[in-house]
Amino acid sequence: MYDLSVIIPTFREEANIRKIITEVDMVLEQSGLHAEILVVDDNSPDGTIAAVRDLQRTKDNLRLRVRTADPGLSQSVAEGFVYSTSDVIVVIDADFSHPPALIPKMYAEIQAGSDVVIGSRYMDGGGIKKWPLKRRIISLGATFLGRLLFPDVTDPVSGFFAIRKNVVEGARLKPRGYKILLEVLGKGQWEKDKEIPFEFSDRESGTSKLKAKTILEYTEQVVDITLYSFTHHQSAAWREWKKVFKFGLVGISGIVVNLAILWLLLRLGISGYVALFFAIAVAILNNFLWNDVWTFRDSIQRKTTSIGRRLWVFYSVSAGGAIINYAVAVLLTNLLGLKIELADLIGILIGFTWNFLINRRFTWGRRG
Repeated sequence: MYDLSVIIPTFREEANIRKIITEVDMVLEQSGLHAEILVVDDNSPDGTIAAVRDLQRTKDNLRLRVRTADPGLSQSVAEGFVYSTSDVIVVIDADFSHPPALIPKMYAEIQAGSDVVIGSRYMDGGGIKKWPLKRRIISLGATFLGRLLFPDVTDPVSGFFAIRKNVVEGARLKPRGYKILLEVLGKGQWEKDKEIPFEFSDRESGTSKLKAKTILEYTEQVVDITLYSFTHHQSAAWREWKKVFKFGLVGISGIVVNLAILWLLLRLGISGYVALFFAIAVAILNNFLWNDVWTFRDSIQRKTTSIGRRLWVFYSVSAGGAIINYAVAVLLTNLLGLKIELADLIGILIGFTWNFLINRRFTWGRRG
């Protein structure tokens, strides 16, 4: 039984395959890991397959699986999950965009209790070098979409990651495009994740397979994972959607509190504007307290920051949401001629989105 399976998906990687296998094997040997290297190839028409088979003569831990149907990087990785023979899996590209030297660290984090370990380009210490603007835009767009579902993960579309095999066993994965990690996070069974920063380097040899149309694939994937989460409440994506629904219910309670306080103060003879100010302030306080003890009760920020700081941030974000709501309503009314009621509703929805995403990130996020 191997300690670790390293999956390398390939297609037309003749220029890189010998070097990446040799380097990965050297890292494994130096770290004392008893591991297999599983190359999953999409029936490359170049010399990739022949090169792997040649290396198999001297490397007993090197395995090759050639796929002849349904080609794709994500599909190759998903098939690698099935045919790997260890309980821990690392996925790494063949083009040296991911540093093999981090494999032992990823394995150690899994052994320390993480279910998923992600090589992140976007956390402190990570980065991207030698990448053209087009690829940066595509990657940032995909990352933004992924973080709508997993806001605590800085790089949910990374191609460099490690998982426990039981995370994906029985999962109804629908691999597509180049971002299998997003599928794993959305449909796999995991609780604890860990990110490790690394500097992404553009491929040394060969041709990049990333295309602009992949943004559309990412969008479809996010929608599919969202729909999946609505019927599979054990998924990590559903945990996030529950926060959205709770945040919305708390917002409704805030409206009730606002109206009740306003009614009471007016009956006590307080002037309208003063009563409105206090009603809004109390409603925001109501929303903060319920979100703090209910919606985000498991947030790391609750354990690492003072309630005063969280309350200040929440008030600031809520003020921004109110300004956005008002501005959108005014613009839609004046520029598009919408009725004020419809314009206000749209403004409320946009303001709500602002409030949730910004508070999720800065008030109750994993990294404030």
